[in-house]
Amino acid sequence: MRVAAVQLNSTADMAANLAAADRLTRAAAADGARLIVLPEKWTVIGSDEQLRAGAEALDGPAISWARATARELGVDLVAGSIAERLEGGAVGRRPASRGGRDPVLQSKGEEKLANTCVHVDPEGELRAVYRKVHMFDVEIDGRAYRESDVEQAGEEIVLSETADGVELGLSICYDLRFPELFRILAVRGARVIALPSAFTLPTTRDHWETLVRARAIENQAFVIAANQVGRHPGNHRSGGRSMIVDPWGVVLAQAPDRDGYVVAELDLESQRDIRARLPSLANRRPAAYRWPEEPR
Repeated sequence: MRVAAVQLNSTADMAANLAAADRLTRAAAADGARLIVLPEKWTVIGSDEQLRAGAEALDGPAISWARATARELGVDLVAGSIAERLEGGAVGRRPASRGGRDPVLQSKGEEKLANTCVHVDPEGELRAVYRKVHMFDVEIDGRAYRESDVEQAGEEIVLSETADGVELGLSICYDLRFPELFRILAVRGARVIALPSAFTLPTTRDHWETLVRARAIENQAFVIAANQVGRHPGNHRSGGRSMIVDPWGVVLAQAPDRDGYVVAELDLESQRDIRARLPSLANRRPAAYRWPEEPR
């Protein structure tokens, strides 16, 4: 199974962002990739105001492009994540879905966006929609990030499936620091996990590869980690180094620090062998695990 991670330097210019995504998606498909992953917020990165201005619904230009392009190229496309405008202001709980159109349960409240990842199949149909569960509310190098000021956290972990029947887990950026999400995906059957990201420059430099490889090793899953790269409006900087990692933790491909894409062949038979010989998922003991109420 040949896959690709697309690396972009997105800005607040949505037309330019879409053109770059289109060019690199087509190049990756021409290079044989049948599953292609775009980075987080590939449609728009900038200030809170620019993010709001660039937000759109799932029937907007970005996902319409993704559906048409996946159908034209005959590929599974994980359309990174977009700033999704939620009619009614809030997203409610919904069941995780492997297929079909995504029902949005809405409630009244302050209007916020969702950071939303969409998997589109080769027929151009929405296979699954995942809204980022973990909000990036942190301080790094003296700068505070408050993702929850603009976006509302999702409530469901989502497993999808490619047209070839390969179980595909969906995650976004900061989710990488929460192994519980990845473990649940693996226990549900995920063999490949897509990770659209806009990891900051300092955390890419110091944590990115270690975390991506750890999530692959502990869940014996392939991870396709598509990152943003370079400077963005709003004083954002992303670290690049998009990579594809196998279930043994081997980096199969890694991008240089510029726009582009990387491809790799996923050996699914080798993954089955790893899971059979080192059955850490099967050796779990859920009944013995006791979660504390709060971290100490």
